[in-house]
Amino acid sequence: MTMYIADYKKFDVINGRGLRHSLFTSGCTHHCKGCFNAATWNFNYGTPYTKELEDRIIADLNMPDVKIAGLSILGGEPFQNVEGLSGLITRIRHECLGKDIWIWSGYTFEEIVADADKLKLLSDCDVLIDGKFMLEERNLKLKWRGSNNQRVVHIKESLQAGKPVSYE
Repeated sequence: MTMYIADYKKFDVINGRGLRHSLFTSGCTHHCKGCFNAATWNFNYGTPYTKELEDRIIADLNMPDVKIAGLSILGGEPFQNVEGLSGLITRIRHECLGKDIWIWSGYTFEEIVADADKLKLLSDCDVLIDGKFMLEERNLKLKWRGSNNQRVVHIKESLQAGKPVSYE
């Protein structure tokens, strides 16, 4: 199945720490009430993911004159696009040294680690913002997330501890 991309934004300062680029995947079955990006629920929304876009993301992360912290992957639901994202994340790890990867998901850390395919993708990232957006818990003062139930998780420390460890 071809992965579709809703958007790719360069020079994002909202979605993660530092100056970064953000990739918005298409497709999500969570359908959170009040979702800010409901158009991305459709798995065919946007444009097909291509090798050319992947090459552009890698080049953009390695810009020589700009300090880019890393890539943020949002959705839709990135963990419903594991196959499509795996190659990109592998390339970032090998070709973009010193860049971090932040990933947003409606799944919780616990749900992701219980699924081998999702766990593989998770383990190659650095920070997870987890949990479904809950309109009744919306909090516009939170950093990097939209509702109080969502967590900002330090992935490597959490995998070592066997439980979520807060990034903040």
